[in-house]
Amino acid sequence: MTARGLAHRVFAGQWPILTVGLFLLAAFGLVVAGYWRRGALVLAIGVGVAAALRLAFTDDRAGLLVVRSRTVDVATTATVSAALAYIALTIDPLGTS
Repeated sequence: MTARGLAHRVFAGQWPILTVGLFLLAAFGLVVAGYWRRGALVLAIGVGVAAALRLAFTDDRAGLLVVRSRTVDVATTATVSAALAYIALTIDPLGTS
């Protein structure tokens, strides 16, 4: 198999986790730039996207988003997403944006 074929196979099969990874990179970029509340909110959105993708896809299609059963995965990620969003929206900004 060529390198191009291998890359296509990896990206085609694991695009859900790569999508969530892009949200995480954007969130960490915002935090490094000093916008930690916005970064926390983007992180919450990314985890919410992971929950939605895990709920929408079968175990074979969800790829690396599959950790345990669908119910446990969705409940855990949705709870973490809601907690992060709550924290990002209600915490005192401490003089930052």
